Amino acid sequence: MYKAIRKNPSAAQAADTILSALRDIPVSALSDNMHRNIGSAGLHPYQRPGKKTMAGTAVTVRSRGGDNLTYLRALEFCRPGDVLVVDAGGDLNNAVVGGILSFYAASIGVVGLVIDGAIRDVAEIRDRDFPVYARGVTHRGPYKDGPGEINVPVSVGGMVVNPGDIVVGDQDGLLAIPQEDAELVIEKALAVLEAEAETMRAMKEGRWNRAFIDALEARCNN
Repeated sequence: MYKAIRKNPSAAQAADTILSALRDIPVSALSDNMHRNIGSAGLHPYQRPGKKTMAGTAVTVRSRGGDNLTYLRALEFCRPGDVLVVDAGGDLNNAVVGGILSFYAASIGVVGLVIDGAIRDVAEIRDRDFPVYARGVTHRGPYKDGPGEINVPVSVGGMVVNPGDIVVGDQDGLLAIPQEDAELVIEKALAVLEAEAETMRAMKEGRWNRAFIDALEARCNN
């Protein structure tokens, strides 16, 4: 029999210690240690800006553009600490969620929404700290017909997200990190932040060594 929604169990959640560490690291520092070519493009944060990085385990959704039946069902697969990631094909004709459904997600402990599609009720969403990322905005509401899939690999803003990946986001954008890579990425990102802090100290004290620019220019001239 045809099923409007194909459902798979949610993946194991990332350790709280890992997620806690990631919330104190800017996405740019993490991205610098993942080849600088991994991450979403074209999705924007609509929540009130904050200093903490969103970090949670991905529960993924693939849905028809502008349809939120699968989103509604997927909320039952979310646990406190999860990020709900929706591949709606980048469609901007109808909103997948708005103020009410984003509020409900927050109320059950979801730590953020990522939607490659449209949202609405932006003024309401911007007044909250709850992270909501989307491709765009429309006042037109969603359909509720399906079809869709829950906990399958998806693509949002050109970034592949697998169920169980750790999704991080701040005002600069979004990044998906496989759980098995997270500890090493954190270690390298912390080293980057310390190096950047030393660079800032050198700039303030007038001792920033700019010799590396000569090497870069020489490389480009060859």
